[in-house]
Amino acid sequence: MIPGGRYLCSGVAWHGEVPALVLADPDGVRTDLPLRPGSRLGYRTLGPAGARYCMGSYRVRDAETRTHVPCPRQAEAERGYQCGPCFAQDDLRFMHDFHRSGIAPDGLKRYLGEPHWLYVATFADGATKVGTASAKRKRGRLVEQGAVTASYVALADNGRVVRVLEDEVTRSVGLPQAVRSAAKAEALRRPLPPERLAGINTGFAESARLLLREGMELEGFTVVTEEFDPPPSWQEVLTAGGVQPYPGDLESGDHGFVVGPLLGSCALVSLDGAPLRFLADLSRLKGRRIAPGDYTTAVPAVQESLF
Repeated sequence: MIPGGRYLCSGVAWHGEVPALVLADPDGVRTDLPLRPGSRLGYRTLGPAGARYCMGSYRVRDAETRTHVPCPRQAEAERGYQCGPCFAQDDLRFMHDFHRSGIAPDGLKRYLGEPHWLYVATFADGATKVGTASAKRKRGRLVEQGAVTASYVALADNGRVVRVLEDEVTRSVGLPQAVRSAAKAEALRRPLPPERLAGINTGFAESARLLLREGMELEGFTVVTEEFDPPPSWQEVLTAGGVQPYPGDLESGDHGFVVGPLLGSCALVSLDGAPLRFLADLSRLKGRRIAPGDYTTAVPAVQESLF
């Protein structure tokens, strides 16, 4: 457990095969709290119920370097996870429209000038999306998103080309570019069989590849066939069975539980005095202020038939 105090949570990050809760103190100093199976996570939520606070902004120097700038006012978020002033000075805000506008700071242009991957990702209920990742974030992006199965369908010369491809796959194949975190978490309680998920992903991936091979008058990319290799803990979560939703609001009050395996930002957790395991979507802590400590989740009055 990290020292007591007030921290702003940035959600879950994965370092190789080890997930961690990313926290920052009031000065913006980052601390990663490893979420290893068997470890205990306890915290009290601070601030008004439902309040979400600004995560600051980023300055992008080049393909390898970006600097996080904490919100100087530690303000409540106004749009997404940022206040207005931090959004206005965030280099990353230009990323998703650069392929249309051509406008971006020089550092971000250098980042977008590097090779990028186009992928098709499928989640536990069969929901499927198209997305992009830089070469450096090729696997990590899919891990943190919690894709159950995924296929890389193209390697583009740069970030502009890959976003043109992404938009065309959305338009022609019908794949969205986002799946809600809440929907991904709920799906993990009743995942489809692995072979069905693989079939769904393969079908959409092949449709995307066919489009890229035959329907694109654009240079600067190569169609590829490569599969995503998820962490071993994915299988533990998908085969757990009998998992109940976490019995409280992770965004308010006191919480304490033993952490089990994670899939993306979702953890199987055990509560003191309850024989069942519960599924906790830790992405709900992003943008919340918490005080780590020896807290406990109140055990709910669950019907005996569930135990």
